[in-house]
Amino acid sequence: MASAGSNMNVLVIGSGGREHALAWKMAQSPSCNQLFVAPGNAGTELERNMITMPSLNPSNHKAVIDFCKEKQVGFVVVGPEQPLVDGLVDSLSAAGITAFGPSAAAAQLEGSKAFMKNILRKYNIPTAFYEVFDSPADAKAYIRAHGAPIVVKTNGLAAGKGVIVAQTEEEAFAAVDDMLINGTFGNAGERIVIEEFLDGEEASFFALIDGETCIPLVGAQDHKAVGDGDTGPNTGGMGSYSPAPVLTPELQEQVMRDIIYPTARGMVVEGTPFRGVLFAGLMIDSSGKAKLLEHNVRFGDPECQSLMVRLRSDLLETLQGALRGEAIRLEWDPSPSLSVVLAAKGYPGSYAKDSPIHGLESVTGAKVFHAGTAMKNGQVVSAGGRVLGVTALGADVAEAQLKAYAAVDQIDFADGFCRRDIGWRAVARLRERK
Repeated sequence: MASAGSNMNVLVIGSGGREHALAWKMAQSPSCNQLFVAPGNAGTELERNMITMPSLNPSNHKAVIDFCKEKQVGFVVVGPEQPLVDGLVDSLSAAGITAFGPSAAAAQLEGSKAFMKNILRKYNIPTAFYEVFDSPADAKAYIRAHGAPIVVKTNGLAAGKGVIVAQTEEEAFAAVDDMLINGTFGNAGERIVIEEFLDGEEASFFALIDGETCIPLVGAQDHKAVGDGDTGPNTGGMGSYSPAPVLTPELQEQVMRDIIYPTARGMVVEGTPFRGVLFAGLMIDSSGKAKLLEHNVRFGDPECQSLMVRLRSDLLETLQGALRGEAIRLEWDPSPSLSVVLAAKGYPGSYAKDSPIHGLESVTGAKVFHAGTAMKNGQVVSAGGRVLGVTALGADVAEAQLKAYAAVDQIDFADGFCRRDIGWRAVARLRERK
C-alpha cells in the first residue's frame, strides 16, 4: 500500500458535485500522484488531472478494495452519505486502506434521525423537541396535541427530500401517511421523527473531527426550497454561498461549544467515536442563538463547492492530518463564493434525463462542478435531478452572485432551471451596510 506523503494515489467515492469539487481540490496537491473518481460524472471525465471509473460500484466493497490494491491507492475519501452508512470505511480500514469518513456506527448520526436526536437529548445539545413514531395513529395524536406548523421527517436517508415542514395539521397527517402507510420513502420512512418547527435563519457549519479533536472549518448557507423566495418543496439544495454573514465569530464559538464538542465527546462515550467531517445544520433564532436541526456525516452539497473554491490550504494534506489528530490551521480566501445549482425541469419530482448540455467550454469567471451528468458519444447530457453547480468568487457576495449568474447564462441547457435569487439574504445585508 502506498505510504503517506508524496506521490500518493487517491480515490474519491461518489458521483455528485461535492465529489467533483473534492477531487478538483485534492488533484491540486503536490502529494497527489494519480487521482481516481468512482463512479464520477462527465465533469470528472473532462478534468485532465483525474481518472474516472464509471463502472466501479461503491456498494461492492470487495471491488473497491481490489481496485485500491491494484492501483496502489493510499487514501480514499468517501463523499456521499449512503456508502458511509453502509460501512465502506469499515471495509476499507479492515483491508488496511486509509479512508476518510466515519464508521457505519458513527454514520448513524445521519443514517438514523432517531439515533441523532437521542444523542442530542442525552448530551444536552440544543435542538427542537421531538418524538419518534412507527404508529400512524400515535404520530397523528402527537400532531393534534402540538398543532402546526410542525416538522415530519423520515428516520432514514431520503436524499434530502425526507423532511416535510407542514404548515397545517392536514399536511402533517398526509406526510405521516406517505411515510408510514404508503411507503413513499421506502425503508427510510418505516420510522419517523416529528419535531417542533423552529423559526429563524438556517446556516451550515462544518468541522473536521477525530474523536474529541475538533477543527472548525468555515460556515456556509444553502437554499433548500426549489423556488425563488424560498418557496416550494425542499430539495437537496439549489445553491449556496460562503461565508454566511449570520455566522458571526461569537456564534461560531457557541456552535463549537454547545454543539460540535458535545457531539464529538458524546460519540466517544457511546463507543462510536466520529472521524471525518461533521456537518451541523443550524437554525439561528432572533436572539442570535443556534439550535441544531440535523447532523450530516459528510460535506454538504452544494456547500462543499462553495467551500472548495475558497480553500487555499492543501486539502489532501488537511484530511490526512485530521485523521492523524494533528493540529491544523486552514487558510481561506477572504473572497466570498456563491454556487448556483442548475437542475432538471421537474426536480425534485420526476424529470427527464439524457438532455444535451452545450456551452460549458465557453464559461468564464466561474468553475462549473458537475453533479447529475454523463458523457454520451462525446456529448455532456443530464443524468440526475441536480445537474451542475456553477461557482464563482467575488470581491463581495454581490459580485460573486453576479459572476455566477453570468456564467449560468452562458450554458445552454434547455431542460434545466435554476433559482435566480441564491445569496439573497447576504446580498440584502451587504446593501444595508452600504
